[in-house]
Formats: sequence, structure tokens, C-alpha cells
Amino acid sequence: MVTGLPGTVLERDGAAYRVMTSDGEVRAVLSGKTKRDTPRVVVGDRVTLLPNPVGGLYSITNVAERKTLLERRVPLGRGTRPIAANIDTVFVVTSNCDPAPLPQLIDRLLVVAEANEIPAAVVINKVDLDAGVWLEERCRKAGYPVFRTSAKTGEGLAELRSAMAGRESVVTGPSGAGKSSLLNALQPGLTLRTGELSLKQRRGRNTTVSALMIPFEGGFLVDTPGFNEVGLWGIEPRELASCFPEFRPLIGECRFQDCRHVSEPGCRIREAVADGAIAPDRLESYLMLLDETEAEPKEWE
Repeated sequence: MVTGLPGTVLERDGAAYRVMTSDGEVRAVLSGKTKRDTPRVVVGDRVTLLPNPVGGLYSITNVAERKTLLERRVPLGRGTRPIAANIDTVFVVTSNCDPAPLPQLIDRLLVVAEANEIPAAVVINKVDLDAGVWLEERCRKAGYPVFRTSAKTGEGLAELRSAMAGRESVVTGPSGAGKSSLLNALQPGLTLRTGELSLKQRRGRNTTVSALMIPFEGGFLVDTPGFNEVGLWGIEPRELASCFPEFRPLIGECRFQDCRHVSEPGCRIREAVADGAIAPDRLESYLMLLDETEAEPKEWE
């Protein structure tokens, strides 16, 4: 009996897939049965491979159950499309100056992770320029782990590297936050390779976003262009509050069961903001995203 070779999908390459195995990287295609019986295979999927008896591409004979799944909306239509599987953590990188942080953008990226049920953390970069104490307190108060880093001085790199080691991580954040410099400081040469790989034509006419996995510290970094386009669109407005960790203990304690936490009397979340337990700008982010989710067309429309 032939034993299958386990592997992790790194990238879709036309009709084939690049797969990392204990024997190195190989190229594989879906077996006929796998193509019929399994959902769309994406980066991060754990697969089982069998070699071709006459050489050439391996066959993907099985796709393991996913522990997490990052999805996006099908362009110009309804429904979902998976883009990355088995993500352990989303790291949202921001800076406290040069440029100034955008709290609502940070919150959007955190909510995307929450909506996809993927743990998130915040990386405050460029702390050599500004300590970012207020931003750290804001994020910790919301319930997120915070890493303080400087690609220039090396501060916090060991802690962040340890948090990413052996895991599958998405690193995202606003432009100018220093993601490339940070990644290059974590593993010299990585940014160059990331940039080169990202320049591949992975954006077709009908595919706005595709993903790529890059080996890193015994795990992987996941390059997902357009991460802020992922996930949020699919959440029901009534579920949005649960994507704010500091809101969750208070959901259900409002005077009205259908409270939207906008202007209703007896709203426990708004009371917590007034008492200083929740940051006012976190509520502002919630209200902005609530407007967005309520404006989204429904599946039947």
C-alpha cells in the first residue's frame, strides 16, 4: 500500500499547485476524485499527495479539514470564495507616527479577522520614533495582544518572531506602516522575495485577490493582496458588535434585545463608553462599519 505524502499548499499555479512537503517543494494537480468531491483548494490547505508512477506532477488525493478559512465575496456576484486556509493569526501592523495611525482602518482590519474567526494581534512599528503608548493602551483595552517593534533598532523583533514561529500568519496594515522593513528585519531577504513573488500576475480579470504562502521561521507568512476587501461584507449587521472583543461581554445586557448601539436608551455599550471602559473611537469605528454592513445588498436582492 502506497503511503501518501503530506504537504501544505503554497500557491495555485495555473491548473497546478505548489506544495511544500518534508521532501521539499513539489508541483501537484488534483486527482479526478478530489476535484469532484472537495471544495476549492487554496493556500494553507493540508493535502495528501501521491507520486505519478511515470514521473511528472504529483496527485492531490485528499484535503484535510480546515481549522480556519479566510473568504471573500465573488466579484460582481453573490456567494463566497475561499482564499486561504488554516491561518493562525492576523497581525495588523501600524505606526504611531510617520504616518500617523488610522484607528478606523486598524479597526476594520481587526474586524475582518474577527468576522473570519481568526485571532488577531496589533504590531506598533517605528517605536524608535514615537513610543505609541496611547495606541498600545487602546489596543490592549480592546482585548488584543500588542507587539512594539522597530525595524531600525531591533526592539521587539525577538518577541514578534517567536509569536510567528511555526505558525501561519497574515501580516497586513496601512501603507507606510513599515511592513516591508519589519519583515526584512525579522528575516533578511524576505521582503525582496515577497516583493518579487507579489509581482507575479496573480490578479486575473475575474480574480481580484489571490494568496501566496512564504516559508518563515518554521511556519509561513501569507501574502493576501487586498486583505481589507476580505470578510467584512458577509457579516450581518446584528453580528457586527460581536466582532469587537470589548463589546462582547455587554451584548444582551441592553434594555432592548434588538439594540443597535446607536442611540437607543439603556444601551450598555454606550454606557461603557461614557464610563471610559470602552474607547470612544472604537464605538465610532463600529458605527461606521454598521452603516457599511447595513448598506450591503442582501443575498436575495
